[in-house]
Amino acid sequence: MVVSSLGLLSAVTLIHSKMAVTVIMRKNKSQKQVERVRRICFTLPETTEKLSHGEPTFFVKDKVYVMFANNHHNDGHIAVWLPVPSGLQTTLLESAPRTFFKPPYVGVRGWVGIELDQISDKDLTYHIQVAWELIAPKRLLAIVKPDNSSKKRNKGKNSS
Repeated sequence: MVVSSLGLLSAVTLIHSKMAVTVIMRKNKSQKQVERVRRICFTLPETTEKLSHGEPTFFVKDKVYVMFANNHHNDGHIAVWLPVPSGLQTTLLESAPRTFFKPPYVGVRGWVGIELDQISDKDLTYHIQVAWELIAPKRLLAIVKPDNSSKKRNKGKNSS
């Protein structure tokens, strides 16, 4: 009986140790990814970061444009959730299902989840910049992208 109890104790200890190692590895991976997202987001004007629902969340003028998701409700994703232009969600989900997914809560509003270990820095930066542009106030966009706002004002006018 003592031998079997020790064997069971060893098995439980081994399982517990493996679980602890997995948790530590996931935290390290998650920390690297949140730092990556943070680095990209803070290149954009008037970005702030706050915890929302326990996760780092990035705002422009008090409006969310990127949410970090670290295994949200044990879904297995280390990802960001962000808005994409109207009609693009379905295309992304169908064309790259390992990279993009429909996140809970905000997916119904056209947002996508992006698996961070499945996307390059260049592509992630593009999607974060587009999300920022979709959410940023028009007056801020006019300052950051003056060419776009002047083109819109002059659109339709005849130049002589």
